[in-house]
Amino acid sequence: MPDKIFITGANGQLGRDLVHEFATRGVECVASDIQESFAGDENCRYVQLDITDYDAVDSAMKDSGCERVIHCAAWTAVDPAEDEANKPKVFAVNVTGTENIARACAKYDMIMTYISTDYIFDGTGTRAWQPDDTSYAPLNYYGWTKLQGELAVRKYLQKFFIVRIAWVFGKNGNNFVRTMLKIAETHDTLRVVNDQIGTPTYTPDLARLLADMNMTEKFGTYHATNEGGYISWYDFACEIFAQAGVKVNVIPVKTSEYGLSKAKRPYNSRLDKSKLSESGFIPLPDWRDALRRYLNGTN
Repeated sequence: MPDKIFITGANGQLGRDLVHEFATRGVECVASDIQESFAGDENCRYVQLDITDYDAVDSAMKDSGCERVIHCAAWTAVDPAEDEANKPKVFAVNVTGTENIARACAKYDMIMTYISTDYIFDGTGTRAWQPDDTSYAPLNYYGWTKLQGELAVRKYLQKFFIVRIAWVFGKNGNNFVRTMLKIAETHDTLRVVNDQIGTPTYTPDLARLLADMNMTEKFGTYHATNEGGYISWYDFACEIFAQAGVKVNVIPVKTSEYGLSKAKRPYNSRLDKSKLSESGFIPLPDWRDALRRYLNGTN
């Protein structure tokens, strides 16, 4: 087990769950983010860090004394990423920032975990994407920048984990579950797309897996979402309201009927996760169970 873990994006929903997970395991964390202070309750060392500044990254990682880095920091607002005014910022965080982390990891012999996304693929077909697929064709700018981050990790490092996730929800951030419940407070009918297929990822479950991974040297590219089969956003919404006991009429619609968003969304977000079990890792629990725990306020 590593003595110390460096976590970027520690104030995000996954980052905060990671700090908590390592704290429960007695592993010291150096948490970092762009904000002045850490938003979580755990007593950990916090470093304010702008990952787009290589000198700052180099200094922070050198001084941290950490053996491994889990890189969660990212621009994840998909639609705003399409705005021309925002693209330089998105590139700076998702591409330059990731490259800076990878360069520093290579310099100080640190093992890097990079959190990626199903958006690096074109989202066509019905076959589940494999971890080793290389038919990259991102549909939007966010996906393209995350792919460039993957390529940077592979360019600078031999020992790394790349973990692709999808449909993320957790207690510390905005997500689909929270949005659905909020809208249902003022609407008795909702239209939700049913032709985009994937599986949700609950951040406390993902944090446990990432902690397990970082106790090993089973490096490589993995897919990690909750178990329970592939579903549509419509299916997810129906289960959210059923478990929450909220009565609302949910109407399934096609993406073309729902209306255009700035960023194109993948129709096929199916990620094959069998490599996890093959490598000896425990798969994430069923997404329905994860949703139940989320609604109950538990990990």
